[in-house]
Amino acid sequence: MGKEVVLLDFWPSMFGIRARIALAEKGVDYDYQEEDLLHGQKSELLLEMNPVHKKIPVLIHNGRPVCESLVILEYIDEVWADRAQLMPSDPYRRAQARFWADYIDNKVINGGVMIGKTKGEEKEKAKAEFIGALKVLEEQALGDAPFFGGDEFGFLDVVLVAYYCWFHAIEVEGNFKVEESCPKICAWGRPCMQRDNVAKSLPDPQRIHGYVLELKNKYGF
Repeated sequence: MGKEVVLLDFWPSMFGIRARIALAEKGVDYDYQEEDLLHGQKSELLLEMNPVHKKIPVLIHNGRPVCESLVILEYIDEVWADRAQLMPSDPYRRAQARFWADYIDNKVINGGVMIGKTKGEEKEKAKAEFIGALKVLEEQALGDAPFFGGDEFGFLDVVLVAYYCWFHAIEVEGNFKVEESCPKICAWGRPCMQRDNVAKSLPDPQRIHGYVLELKNKYGF
């Protein structure tokens, strides 16, 4: 495997993007191994390193695997603790960050997925649920701060900005604009995407939409 740190990933994965951003923020040098999940071609290394779920991302550090994106983020933050901190130092704020990260995974991301997979009334319902979830997030977690952690880019910003680059595809598929209902989320997201460590970790939003169209064609959405 070569280097001390290896990331098994798939280029459009918002979960893998999280790990890429965190590693970039910490300045960690690593080997990147692309998995061709669109065609179901999982490497032997992936199956060996994540025998339970057989999914990416997997962070391999000194030959030992760490799985699940939120777990990976905390691991990166703790192992390279002498560099830019992602998690808040206060226990309560850490608990809140974990709560909202779970909310993003279960409400925001799921809502966006359903927009691409549904039609008619189901799509309209999915759009309403997606926007509703974002409104809760911007009102209850973001507020008027520049970042979810306050004045500094951190854990929750990494969690969501990895999905923000999918918003273009979601908007095209749903025929709506997120900013019309959630201006604070967009005012947060645009400058986040322009951060050097974020920008170099994100795929092009147009390319992501192309991938969504491939999925729809393959699975008949």
